[in-house]
Amino acid sequence: MSLNDRTLHRRAMVATVVASLTLAACGSGEDPAESASTPSSPRLVLTSDGAVTVLDAATLEPVGDDVPVDGFLRVNPAGDGEHAYVTTADGFEVLATGATSGEDPAMTGLVFEGAAAGHVVLHDGRTTLFDDATGTSWTFDSDALGESDAEPSDVRTVESDEAHHGVAIELSDGTFLTTIGDEESRSGVRHLDADGEELARNEECPGVHGEGAAADERVMFGCEDGVLLFADGVFTKVDSPDEFGRVGNAYVTEESPVAIVDYKDDPDAEGVLLDRVAVVDTAAGTLDVADLPEGVAYTWQGVERAEDGTAWLVGTDGALHQLDETGAVVASHPVIDAWEGPAEWQDPHPYLVVHGDTGYVTEPASQQIHAVDLTTGEVVRTGSLDAAPNEMTITG
Repeated sequence: MSLNDRTLHRRAMVATVVASLTLAACGSGEDPAESASTPSSPRLVLTSDGAVTVLDAATLEPVGDDVPVDGFLRVNPAGDGEHAYVTTADGFEVLATGATSGEDPAMTGLVFEGAAAGHVVLHDGRTTLFDDATGTSWTFDSDALGESDAEPSDVRTVESDEAHHGVAIELSDGTFLTTIGDEESRSGVRHLDADGEELARNEECPGVHGEGAAADERVMFGCEDGVLLFADGVFTKVDSPDEFGRVGNAYVTEESPVAIVDYKDDPDAEGVLLDRVAVVDTAAGTLDVADLPEGVAYTWQGVERAEDGTAWLVGTDGALHQLDETGAVVASHPVIDAWEGPAEWQDPHPYLVVHGDTGYVTEPASQQIHAVDLTTGEVVRTGSLDAAPNEMTITG
């Protein structure tokens, strides 16, 4: 059964997308119709309690009004330079940011319905969405959203044996990797062919969570005792040096075989703060753990890889730390005030997005966002927000 038959639902538009002039056209005497179609600068999308805010990434000024959306919100890029997925209680809702159209942001009315919408994975020009409530995932061309209200026409639907908090990725050869689990536990990953038939599986990855595709399409998944690697049709388990050494999220580039991953070695530790990272060499099949400097901790929201492969981390000391591919801190730049870990992972705390040579760091305590020149470590611009920001992404 196709996605359009089962899960794709179009709502009536609640508002008309209003064309707006780009900053470059203000007062220039240009024809408004031409200006409205001129691509604007990249746009930052931030969630807060019950709303989505879109900022011009160059100025950190709001673009249009906040978009009201009920409930706890998560946000991911759509991979087409224009749209973002806002995860709500209804599923993956599509937001047009105006990054390529120059228009004011608005929800498009397009929803990939999911009672527990989860991971969004972008790889090799394909988007994969995973619904935890059913274990169903959908993949399609990232550019298929096209116009702001267009429906993808090439959707593949892949079912899991049981519903679970999972993740999936479509590979460049059309085969598919998807996690194995149920409501109580998760154990590993399956490799499926283009028709959904199982080619291989590995269930040596307890608590499997998160994925990352490194150079040469070497894909890794986090486990509670290491990582599970997949390359050229073969699974390989790489153990942590600690009996409990949980990896939950991978920060990768498709040019480097090295992944920086978060790392937790105390199963009884409370809260979400971590003080160690791990480095996974997906080509050599190794995992090494690195300690952060004394007094520096982080959450998964505060780690990013730049296009040149460098890794960046927002520490609880308020600094933006640069890591090399051994996990060692090689530079530190003060950006925000020191902060404490959130009581719950859903509570607003600093978030990092890297775009080109700029890092964007949110500071919920002051309701601000800071743009940092990664070549110098200088805070080059600060923007004020009307509410404490939670998650963030960038389009354009």
